[in-house]
Amino acid sequence: MSEVVIKIRKENLWKYSTFVLAALLIVTLFYSVGNRDISGTTGNVVQQLPGKQEAVSVNEGDDAVLGDKDAPVTIIEFSDYECPFCERHFQQTHPRIKANYIDTGKAKLVFRDFPLGFHQNALPAAIAAECVREKGGDEAYWKMHDLTYQNQQELSVVNLKKWAQSLGYDIGGCLDSKKYESEVQKDAVDGSNAGVSGTPAFFINKKLISGACPYDTFEQAINAEIAGKEWSVSNCQVSVA
Repeated sequence: MSEVVIKIRKENLWKYSTFVLAALLIVTLFYSVGNRDISGTTGNVVQQLPGKQEAVSVNEGDDAVLGDKDAPVTIIEFSDYECPFCERHFQQTHPRIKANYIDTGKAKLVFRDFPLGFHQNALPAAIAAECVREKGGDEAYWKMHDLTYQNQQELSVVNLKKWAQSLGYDIGGCLDSKKYESEVQKDAVDGSNAGVSGTPAFFINKKLISGACPYDTFEQAINAEIAGKEWSVSNCQVSVA
């Protein structure tokens, strides 16, 4: 009786092994996909706790500044050039912030890089913008920044070089050598240390607004800062004390 059982087990061993391996693969896939959904690495609107919005330790680094450097409100943006939510912010929200606050001297914008690992062109794009800045300063940087977001669907290393060339800058050697990779990675580390978990993320006078929030969110937060009032944000809804 025992010999028959052993024979059956041997003949069917491959079937059981295949079943177990398949089950393990399914569990692993489910776990990894679940983690990605929860982490929300792009466009994630974080539900921050209501109450006083605490300032965190975050600085401008030595990154490009748009606007009056002595403006009373500093907006530090951590973004990814390949992130669709960052592009949406650039197209829909950034122009109104620029017109109403940056161009009027009420706020300045500092752009810091936070390239996500699954966006293969995000790091080269960030390096390319720094290469342009080396040659033309902050003004040239912002032109490259704008061109990159305006043409995000065609983002590639070849096109980055072409866009820079259209501005009058040859960045081939700089980009190919990854000259500013360490500078870009430093931005990402600083962002992580300040609590950035996805893109885009913004600090209004060092107070975090996380996610692709509409213009009204920024308007209320910036106005509160200008008025010297306490404010907090949860799901892009700002409460002013």
